[in-house]
Amino acid sequence: MTHHSNQNSRRAFIAAACTTAAVASVTPAFARSSAGDNFAQTVMTGNGEWTYEVMPGWGALTEGTAFGGTHGAVAQDNAGNIYVSTQSQTGILVYSREGRLLKSIAHEFPEVHSMVHAEEGGKEYFYTTVQKGTPEENWLFVKMRTDGTPVLKITAPVEAGFKTPNEWRITAALPAPDGSIFIANGYGDSRIFRFDRSGNFLKSYSGKGSDPGLLNCSHGLALDTRYNQPLLLVCDRENRRLCHFDLDGKYVRTVTEHLRRPCQVSFYGDYAIVSELEGRAVILDLDNVPVAFLGDNPQKKQWANYDLDPAMIAPATFSAAHGCFVDREANVYISDWNHIGRVNRLRRFLG
Repeated sequence: MTHHSNQNSRRAFIAAACTTAAVASVTPAFARSSAGDNFAQTVMTGNGEWTYEVMPGWGALTEGTAFGGTHGAVAQDNAGNIYVSTQSQTGILVYSREGRLLKSIAHEFPEVHSMVHAEEGGKEYFYTTVQKGTPEENWLFVKMRTDGTPVLKITAPVEAGFKTPNEWRITAALPAPDGSIFIANGYGDSRIFRFDRSGNFLKSYSGKGSDPGLLNCSHGLALDTRYNQPLLLVCDRENRRLCHFDLDGKYVRTVTEHLRRPCQVSFYGDYAIVSELEGRAVILDLDNVPVAFLGDNPQKKQWANYDLDPAMIAPATFSAAHGCFVDREANVYISDWNHIGRVNRLRRFLG
């Protein structure tokens, strides 16, 4: 595992950020190909080997249909289909890789905030956190099949000290290699909870604060397998940093700082793609130093603006990057936190 002091990491971050920002400032770029008097425009973002083409109209719904808000996540099944969660009875939308709507699932869970795909015993599942479900079930973890059928639910564990319903406001969940389940109470006390594979409470870690090992909105979770041992990578959103914990809940280190409110993480080999609520996504290398910025929005008034009309957002920028997923070909999918709904597919540009 690579180790750096916070001071060295900070210097490396600033140096890389300045270099990358200088390159990224030329985007959005427009590549034109002439065919008589007709011109085709290709909107680009990123830099170097991490240059991307924005795919216009990907995931468009039929006329008269709306997302109903995209305060959620993006995931993929083994067949390559893309799942996008929404904030309405639309539930989770299922698309082909080309962006054709195939179906929608999980209508009884209209606000799925996070989704992580897993394969267990030859069967596929999504580990999800739900903000709004039925009147009887809100703020719950749901393990579901890829058709949306629930197979396991977890609500606030009484033995963890919860006394009122609004203390349990979970934001992320994932399975550990041994089958246990980690759940982040990001909109609550920021603790990380561990349950066994059957949903029985085991223990909790961390808590709310800004000191090393504490979290202020543990918004996203990812299993980081880039090093010698698997680690829990936490998007510590309001502290603007990423943190590593081991699978016993021990704080390991602060991975990188000075981010723009990191929300979710997806991995491509040794690289991590992080969505940032303040109008950007960043790609980090194995040393967790930025190598590229995607969709960097120069209009600060649009950052984290839920009520923004998507038509006002430039095609190559994000307003509030929230859902984040990178597929096997390094294409990136981002859903903005937006009341109407906005999803972008970025296709890696190979020149």
